Amino acid sequence: MFKNIADVFRSFDSDITEKFLELLLNAMKIAFDFNRDYRKNIEGFKGRYLFKSRDNSITVSAVFGDNRLRVDDKDIHDTDVTVTFRDSKALRDYILSPKPDILGSILRQDVVIDGNFNYLYKFAYMAKHLQLMATGKL
Repeated sequence: MFKNIADVFRSFDSDITEKFLELLLNAMKIAFDFNRDYRKNIEGFKGRYLFKSRDNSITVSAVFGDNRLRVDDKDIHDTDVTVTFRDSKALRDYILSPKPDILGSILRQDVVIDGNFNYLYKFAYMAKHLQLMATGKL
């Protein structure tokens, strides 16, 4: 199963990062369910997102449709955008950054985007909107 202690820590690190991403997406889901103004962001919107790590130790999907968000820890096909992070640290650094910079992440080769960038920008807008709501700055 594990070759050495470093593999154990990498696995543990990936599991925690994946759960943290799922937690953030589920917070977004709850906000859509209970906040009518926030739900307007997805009225009539359909989108299939896959967030994963290069080594596939992290896999989280987000599917928007019928004014709802479905979050899962499984791979999905026919995505509108797939965001592949170099590793769990690159994903955590991006998520926890006060000013996430997708272009900088791409240039540093921390992330690879496959698909329509507009979907990624819409997602970033919704995530920022949620952050501002949560901090009372909106």
